[in-house]
Amino acid sequence: MTRPANQTRSDAVRNRDLLVTAAREILAEQGLDAPMSAVAKRAGVGQGTLYRHFPDRLTLATAVLEENVRDIEQVASRPDATLADVLGVVTWQMIRSTAFIGIVRISGEESSQDLADRVRATVARLPTETHSTDDIMLAIAMVSGAVHGPTPEAREATVRRAWALLGLEIGPVAPGH
Repeated sequence: MTRPANQTRSDAVRNRDLLVTAAREILAEQGLDAPMSAVAKRAGVGQGTLYRHFPDRLTLATAVLEENVRDIEQVASRPDATLADVLGVVTWQMIRSTAFIGIVRISGEESSQDLADRVRATVARLPTETHSTDDIMLAIAMVSGAVHGPTPEAREATVRRAWALLGLEIGPVAPGH
């Protein structure tokens, strides 16, 4: 018996959502090198389903990290947005997602570079009298290297110290929604 077309589409959308949610968790825990099989297993779908939606790791990571970049863009688009506000969101993402740290540092891969370029363009639009966009992006990359600790709280404390050493103020450490 064949399913109605709309049920098939509904299943595909549900599976994609399950995969992105599972990938967000796995990538946050293990970073961009996490095994694709772990994502399929966490989502409760077969690897064939995973590869139908996401032919490779980078495509999957891009789908997950797209939301992180949108959060940064959304905060930066507020009329009263400051660099500190954006750095607060970036910090939140750094301490909760190993994969996000990866996109800050990636170069060469087109889709990941696109995400990193969007972060750069967002930072470039913010008012700042003392720091160039290149300096801010370098600071973000440097601080991302300081992210370590057994808990988000420990990682946040370390990252706050790193920002302070660089003389950059950060806003509330929170998601950008």
